[in-house]
Amino acid sequence: MLQTMRFDQDAPWKQRFRAPAIMWTQLAAANKTRGIVASTRSGQIYAWDVPAGSLRQVTQHKGGLYYAYLSADGRTIYYHDDAQGNEMGHFVRVSFEGGAPEDITPELPPYAFFGMQGSRANNLLAIIAFNQEGFMLYCIDIGPDGTLSPARKIHQEPSMIRASYFSPGFVSADGALVALGSSSRSGNLNFSLLILDAHTGQPIGELWKEQQSFEPLAFSPLAGDERLLASSNETGMKRPFLWHPRTAERKELALSPLEGDVEPLDWSEDGRQILLCQSWQAVQNLYLYDLENATLSPLQVPGGSLGYHDSLGRKASFGPENEIFAEWTDATHPSQVIALSRTTGTRTRTVLPSAEVPVGRPWRSVSFPSSDGQMVQGWLAVPDRQGPYPVIIEMHGGMATLQRETFAPASQAWLDAGFAFLSVNFRGSSTFGRAFERKVWGDLGHWECEDVVAARKFLIKEGIATASQIFLTGASFGGYLTLLLIGKYPDLWAGGMAEAPVVGLETLYETTGGAMRSVQMSLLGGTPEEQPERYQASSAMTYIEQVRAPVLILAGRNDYRSPARPIELYEQKMKEQGKEIEVVWFDAGHISAALQPELGITYQEHLLRFAARVLGQPRP
Repeated sequence: MLQTMRFDQDAPWKQRFRAPAIMWTQLAAANKTRGIVASTRSGQIYAWDVPAGSLRQVTQHKGGLYYAYLSADGRTIYYHDDAQGNEMGHFVRVSFEGGAPEDITPELPPYAFFGMQGSRANNLLAIIAFNQEGFMLYCIDIGPDGTLSPARKIHQEPSMIRASYFSPGFVSADGALVALGSSSRSGNLNFSLLILDAHTGQPIGELWKEQQSFEPLAFSPLAGDERLLASSNETGMKRPFLWHPRTAERKELALSPLEGDVEPLDWSEDGRQILLCQSWQAVQNLYLYDLENATLSPLQVPGGSLGYHDSLGRKASFGPENEIFAEWTDATHPSQVIALSRTTGTRTRTVLPSAEVPVGRPWRSVSFPSSDGQMVQGWLAVPDRQGPYPVIIEMHGGMATLQRETFAPASQAWLDAGFAFLSVNFRGSSTFGRAFERKVWGDLGHWECEDVVAARKFLIKEGIATASQIFLTGASFGGYLTLLLIGKYPDLWAGGMAEAPVVGLETLYETTGGAMRSVQMSLLGGTPEEQPERYQASSAMTYIEQVRAPVLILAGRNDYRSPARPIELYEQKMKEQGKEIEVVWFDAGHISAALQPELGITYQEHLLRFAARVLGQPRP
């Protein structure tokens, strides 16, 4: 039985959405008294006076911002200026003190991006951009007085090139070298590690092995030291190593005691220590690695998770004095910044607090076998009463990402309403090993669906779910899986709710370019003409005739990743077949609801009202 749903302005679930949370932070590499913060308070970027602990909003971007970069000296903030969340635009810069934005690439056509960073010497900017023409690396020289040269294209590929948005330093300290992940050799999501001369574009070095993937993470912070900290999945898990591109000397870090993926987050200013994040089975731990002595020291993270979202931010970095700053959250606490001692590893203070929120329900980790016996992990929360319950099964967005234990206002909204909530880390999710992550390659949507069906079976067996009242929901890739499952397994679900879903893979391929097309080709082994059976089997459009449950889609007109045309075609075909479907359009981009609390509330209210209507509950 559902609880009485509240939709008034003081409803606890709305208070949680409105509570300011820190999405990510960045400290200036050579000036730790300055930083920038992205906050859900407004979806904007804030200048951070670190000693004072004060924040000051410096951007006014319509649609919100999920990325920015602070120059090493802390004087300049760069961000991507797009059109209301459509992800196509130009990088601009503003002073740390604020002011009017200046376009730094006025001569270029609009572009999306996969990374932007400057050198520690503050003499070079590097931008990894993409549009319909492919992927490009641009470099911009910065003069002593801050003047910028025109952007020069030093590298281009038709397939994907990348560096992490929040990598500590894919540009060398002196601005001479740029490190990239390149997919040109593999044609899929296995990347070689490519080092280029930042002025000529000439290759300086490359690491490549079949069936392996490399990722550049950080050049040494020391002047004259060209060693690169990078990672490889050679062992089946991500592991860091040091590599000198000119000499090809490679040195592995001594990390044998650690299970799972190990990701470097930062390199200390004196070059002696590396901050590492271990991720295993969706749980994280922090360690300090001493390069001189090859020793590993644990830091005491208080449960929960690091970072607001798995794909946003660096999660932790070396702070001023003898501290490490870490972004921390759990299911009942919005993201905040805490300090850990480099010496003892203990938590010393709260640097940037989170807001007070109404008491919520905790999450707990659960595991269950899928159809092939593979154990699958998820996060479960139940209302404060006896079950069984109506249930929401959520599927996270993104490929090779995952759901950690984080503060998710949407999950607490469902719990307030009397639903149990389960978020599933299906096959394709990260931190469970290379075999788990790559099981979906060439067979997109199959094993992910098997794992979600197994989650349903687990919930019923454990007495948690009312079998006829299980709903599916998800955003982006999670929206794709929602629509796929509603069609492939039509008798199992009460309804499906998809936000910004990927729909109709053939049509999506025709509609988009750049990164989306490259990812599709990588995961499905080619174009729709080369792999028609795979595209058909993996497309929600294929299973429309079988759909029985009602469907709700929330979509943005400015969404570059999930464009309107495939969604409109899906809606048209559903209605032609007499299926129950509602599509609600917003003047929004792909992740606008995550950046704008009021929009997130509007989305969630649509979801709650839809589920209540399906279950026959009277409208409040």
